[in-house]
Amino acid sequence: MNSAHPVIERRDPATVMRLSRLGSLHQCRLSFMRQLTRRMASEQWVFSRPVFDIDDKGVGHAVYSAKGPDRTYSLIAFAHDLPPEQRSDRVIAEAWDATFTLFDGVPTAEDIQRLSQNVPLQEAGRISESELSLSRANRSVRLWNHVVDRLAAGQQPDLEQIYQVGYLMRTTAVYGSGKFGAADREKIADRPEVSGPFQAEMLSVYLTRNFVRDLVQHMATSKGREQTARLDPQIARWLGIGNSTGLGMAPFIVNHPVLFNNWIMVREEAIARVRSIETATEAEIAHFHSVFERSRLSISWWQSAHPIQIEKLAALNADLNAISEHLDHADLGGNQPWNQLVLWSQTALSEEGQELLASLILEPYGALVDGLVSCMADGNSQAFTIDGAMSVENVRDLIRTGFDWAFDLEWASPEHCARVWYVSEEKLEPRLGERFDEPVADYEQPLAPARDAALAFKALSDWPDDTSVAEFLQRYPEHRHTVRRAQMSRHAPYGEIRDNTIGADVLPIDMLRAKLSFFGATHFDPRSDRWVRICMYAGAPYPEELSSENADLWVYPEMAQ
Repeated sequence: MNSAHPVIERRDPATVMRLSRLGSLHQCRLSFMRQLTRRMASEQWVFSRPVFDIDDKGVGHAVYSAKGPDRTYSLIAFAHDLPPEQRSDRVIAEAWDATFTLFDGVPTAEDIQRLSQNVPLQEAGRISESELSLSRANRSVRLWNHVVDRLAAGQQPDLEQIYQVGYLMRTTAVYGSGKFGAADREKIADRPEVSGPFQAEMLSVYLTRNFVRDLVQHMATSKGREQTARLDPQIARWLGIGNSTGLGMAPFIVNHPVLFNNWIMVREEAIARVRSIETATEAEIAHFHSVFERSRLSISWWQSAHPIQIEKLAALNADLNAISEHLDHADLGGNQPWNQLVLWSQTALSEEGQELLASLILEPYGALVDGLVSCMADGNSQAFTIDGAMSVENVRDLIRTGFDWAFDLEWASPEHCARVWYVSEEKLEPRLGERFDEPVADYEQPLAPARDAALAFKALSDWPDDTSVAEFLQRYPEHRHTVRRAQMSRHAPYGEIRDNTIGADVLPIDMLRAKLSFFGATHFDPRSDRWVRICMYAGAPYPEELSSENADLWVYPEMAQ
């Protein structure tokens, strides 16, 4: 790179880490699903279905195995005949259309028998360290019935309905990392194929999608017998796996500042690298134009009935038109074209449009940015240890860097502390309560880092600069978690949300979307300010067709010829 042109720096955390921007992030080539499909294709994983024992009522079990270079993982799926009145996406549900576990290896008949007594019970059952995840899913009843009926009648389903819904089943939870007895993260952290964030869970969902396709075909054949049509592979490809995600996911990014920093920092580093490119080749420009047009098609299928998302989609569609018009006369063959495009977007587009564009400019540059995914896991186990020898002055400086914006807020005012994060007794799931309307304050979880930072800074203000923070914490141990987070920020500048997570106007869906965008989710559809539906793997090749040619850009639909 010519030194005459400056290298573009990563964007300031104060800009990136606002909730409204985090709630506008889009999938990109660094997303966890695309990491997995690229790896499986490049390593030529072998897939099989050794068991499919399901009756005409849709009850039974199946096993799907994925064999990589070193190990095999198997999804064990249990299909159930669920009465309609028991179907619920709520975490308090006790029955589902299908339940799953990702098994470490190839299960024996004894394993399957053991798991058949536990996996369908989900939280009420127990699995072992031989299992890496536990999940469940419900049918999208209207589309499920439509596909079954059309195939049974010898016809293909209506493509428009496929596009509108996007999935035949939606998961309501995919648990891993030690929950309900599953293997702890440490068991698989050094395995290359699942060492990245949520790779085991993404594999579980990928295989679940295969099972759902097979199950709907099986149910159609049970109904239509000889006249049943085979689901067209081109139609099947646009059936993803839905997901209903609620508040349980929101605290994750607050509780894992180093891990979340790594995700954001890698994305920001990728964006900065591409912005620093001096000139783009004709092929790179053509690639960008192609994925932009394909993303427009995907966004045209994105629908929501929620007022917030309706407004954001209107802005995004206006942004798409603005980008298209700008590209008609922009010189992408000029100096630092991607930086010029980003700078233009900062004043011309909404945050939704800005972040879409930031994701899209990465697409032509896999060789430049894909290697960064090795930095997205959290391997810094020492970050949790407080350095008691650090001076009070240094701790104050660290807190000021991340939270100076919070010092002037009147934290006793109802509008700034209206909400309380707590854990429900019944389901041990995060909840968000109203501080002044519900008796929940005594159960508050430490999920208000801005308020706690302001309180800690105030408590530190009277201590001599050269005092060790250990002395301060002996006197005020309630500030340990704030000091820990402040010290983590030395290595994790993107680890803190720069907004109030307990204010009256907080939107938890922004936190949900931030995390889900890194999964690679699309078509975010909020159903309230605290839960959202998404689609995963829509457009992805199925195992039997996965190749290096189609393992990456599947997220962008091909334009109709």
